Amino acid sequence: MPVYRHDTWNTLRGTVVEIRKNGTTIRTGLVEDVMPDSSALWIAAHGLTGRVLIEAAEGHEVWVEPKQLKGTRAYRMTWSALHPDAAGTGVKAPPTDGCATTSAQQ
Repeated sequence: MPVYRHDTWNTLRGTVVEIRKNGTTIRTGLVEDVMPDSSALWIAAHGLTGRVLIEAAEGHEVWVEPKQLKGTRAYRMTWSALHPDAAGTGVKAPPTDGCATTSAQQ
């Protein structure tokens, strides 16, 4: 599955992410904590690799793999997060597996 750059770091606590710098993956791990302003996050220690602070100001990028959320509105939330340019334009996400809501359900 493709990965997407995610700039709102403060929403990633508890998520497995890929950290890139200059286009190269330098670390993959679980986000243990975040700064409220998305300026930095901490990747949890794993095995012999210790906890590490990742700062946006140093040119790091965070990439995530989208996951299917649970609930009746999960697909809609995922669609708007992955396609922010389509939000508010009337473009509707294609229905899948009964997860998308119809206008009658809203």
